[in-house]
Amino acid sequence: MLSAILFAIGIYGVLARRNILGLLMSIELMFNAANINFVAFNHFLYPDRVWGQGVVIFVITLAAAETVVGLSLVLAIYRNIKTVYAEKLNILHG
Repeated sequence: MLSAILFAIGIYGVLARRNILGLLMSIELMFNAANINFVAFNHFLYPDRVWGQGVVIFVITLAAAETVVGLSLVLAIYRNIKTVYAEKLNILHG
């Protein structure tokens, strides 16, 4: 139930936010909801194995890398365009 609530909050954040940083935080919430699901299903389906936790560590590592790349892109975009609002970004416009 907690995972579903976190994922729903993440989906709402992705659909309702205009700020790119808010979008990145909402995506992180969805990653965390998936991680909670991995651990919960692993605990109930295979209580003697730790594959779910291993997958979670891998997903956390990927999420950290995604955050670093996303924040660096946001910083580069802000330096050129002076805004972080998604609807004002038009990279193809000269």
